[in-house]
Amino acid sequence: MSSVRRSPPTERVIAVLDHFVAHPDARLGLSELARAVGVTKPTCLGIVSTLADQGWLTCETDSRRYGVGPALVAAGRLARRSVSGADVAEERLAELAVRFGSACSASAGVGEEIVVLSSIREDGRSEGVLAGARYPFAPPVGLMYVLWDGDDAVERWLARRPTLPVKLDRAHLRRIVAEGRARGFLVEGLTDVGARLHTLMAGVAAYDLPDEVRGLVGEMVSTLGERVCLDAELAPRGRHPTHLLAAPTFGADGRQQMVLTMYVGDSITRAEIVRRGRALTATAAAVTDAVGGSPPSTRASTRQR
Repeated sequence: MSSVRRSPPTERVIAVLDHFVAHPDARLGLSELARAVGVTKPTCLGIVSTLADQGWLTCETDSRRYGVGPALVAAGRLARRSVSGADVAEERLAELAVRFGSACSASAGVGEEIVVLSSIREDGRSEGVLAGARYPFAPPVGLMYVLWDGDDAVERWLARRPTLPVKLDRAHLRRIVAEGRARGFLVEGLTDVGARLHTLMAGVAAYDLPDEVRGLVGEMVSTLGERVCLDAELAPRGRHPTHLLAAPTFGADGRQQMVLTMYVGDSITRAEIVRRGRALTATAAAVTDAVGGSPPSTRASTRQR
């Protein structure tokens, strides 16, 4: 048995803050928020009243609906600064977003979660998504956060408890890793159904879904890496439905640090995929240089299984 003492009242406060971190644009009434975080209305009222008094939340006078406060925003910005190069990445991504008319983002795997550091609109302005928004960092989510960090990192990620039921095809995964490392960026294609699912699951703790729901969703994203487009699938002619492109930045220790993402959301040619991918990897390289980082001189080959 663990000797660590837990504090249920503190956990309830964290649950409220976590909900607003995951839904930074939400404006919730007391009943709605209490249901969302699983606490009673009287308990929730005491928590949000204190948080609003201290500036962590705001409370609309007329509607009595609660939202993100300035103190929470400031904490999010501080969290972003803890990742070296986050500010540089935001500046570089703003230029890239304007150049291609595509939204971009910077994020990183931190502990057992993926943390959004910056979100840039097509016009180069900040999307306003709160820095610090989090997602589960376990299969089937998060391959791009370990892909360029060596085989050991990939294996550690695979060993984590899946957020949803998945089937692991190691031969397919080896191809994804090998091509991603050789190409320098990842191409992800999503169907309309997959894109809607991705949006629906954003910010949801999939561990807490009922088993039957997890199983149903798992059938839709059942094979790990199935959304990644391999070179052989990108015919020179024709257009390919492309959800996003992703490329890594590296720290001074040669370890993967952030993932820079360009959202496409359209069918584009192979030549356009390559053009955008090279621009994204150049941006990632510039961020790596700015923080004194360097990519690993040799990338370990994928393990043969």
